[in-house]
Amino acid sequence: MATTPSAVSIPTALGEMPARLWQSPAGRGPGIVLFQEIFGISPYIERRATDLAAAGYVVLAPEFYWRLGESGVANGPDMLAQGLDLVQRLDWDAAVRDGLAAHAWLRARPEVSARIGYVGFCFGGGLAFAVAAQADPKPDALVSYYGSALPNLLDLAPQVTMPSLHHFGDQDSYIDRETVERIRAAVAGPQVEIYTYPEADHAFDNSDFPAYHREAATIAWGLTRKFLATHLPA
Repeated sequence: MATTPSAVSIPTALGEMPARLWQSPAGRGPGIVLFQEIFGISPYIERRATDLAAAGYVVLAPEFYWRLGESGVANGPDMLAQGLDLVQRLDWDAAVRDGLAAHAWLRARPEVSARIGYVGFCFGGGLAFAVAAQADPKPDALVSYYGSALPNLLDLAPQVTMPSLHHFGDQDSYIDRETVERIRAAVAGPQVEIYTYPEADHAFDNSDFPAYHREAATIAWGLTRKFLATHLPA
């Protein structure tokens, strides 16, 4: 069974960014940088990190809201309003630099094999895409669930050259079908997979959120596991 996470810190140009690290059962394996939703490192994100660690990955979840000087975890009945407030106050360019620092830190860990992947949800799906465009070396695989910033990042698509998997709900309140098709055209490539789910809304994978769609989440997670097993084998 995967271990409980340990608290770690990642050096950045502006200080130490807190993060959480999950080890694989074997004690080593490929690395995954896990990019949070707008809700921060929530219990849901912790569960997904645990799932990935149990599959054989060393998982790093940076706390991207660290510069805001608060816990950065949205919860309760007004969690959406809290999350939107947090993400609107975030410095996007600084968050991209933090993602690059997280990549470098994880790659240097002795228990991490030479391969690194990114998995991001919502805000984190777009952030992972932006970080992947700048990373050197590139991550070996990218998984983005309904990346909310993707429509404004498509000029970066030529730099996102690794195998990529994208999930979208057809009922997404923020990314409509026309926008998904625009994303599909921009990121198209022989190693790019895009799946849509007819009845699913935004955040359909988050079992703590009203938009959770069990069937879509189950299918999408199975496809995510298959994709990672192919392009980032543990």
